[in-house]
Amino acid sequence: MIWTMADRQLTGRLLVATPDLKDPHFERTVVLLVAHEPGGTLGVVLNRATEVPVADVLDKWAPLVGDPAVLFEGGPVQPDAAICLALANPGGSPSDGWTRIDGPVGTVDLSCDPEELARGVRQLRVFSGYAGWEPGQLEREIGEGSWFVLDTLPGDAFVDAPDDLWSMVLRRQGGIMAAVSVYPSDPTLN
Repeated sequence: MIWTMADRQLTGRLLVATPDLKDPHFERTVVLLVAHEPGGTLGVVLNRATEVPVADVLDKWAPLVGDPAVLFEGGPVQPDAAICLALANPGGSPSDGWTRIDGPVGTVDLSCDPEELARGVRQLRVFSGYAGWEPGQLEREIGEGSWFVLDTLPGDAFVDAPDDLWSMVLRRQGGIMAAVSVYPSDPTLN
């Protein structure tokens, strides 16, 4: 389902960059919105894997991280900060260190004991930095046509081939969105 300006609940939704969005931080990105509140909006870019293994920076969390087991570039804000997403086990009840975003997807407090958390989650993904918007900024960008706002599936944040996520999310929408999924990065080279 495509979001409309009348729908104000964005937490847990996907922002998918339109082909017109040429900002190098967000071109062809898929962002999971972690929080949308009166003070602003926070999300993480789901499809920008780095080459840094999670084990190199958060060794005790590495056994819970799915493939690819690397840090992801969550966005341009505070690149030294880490945000961790976790997928809860079906019917599971993760520990106190897990906070629900939407359905079985939530954030993890990395100061918690990973062994305690492991009982309630099946997969983690760690992001360095995040994407942030001041109050009203994201709504303006959506109104200007920079973003598609779409429903998420629980596995979107944990796909094995994150480079394919932008086209995969658009393709599953059907219709014109599926056509956009094959839009060339540089149409002048077409």
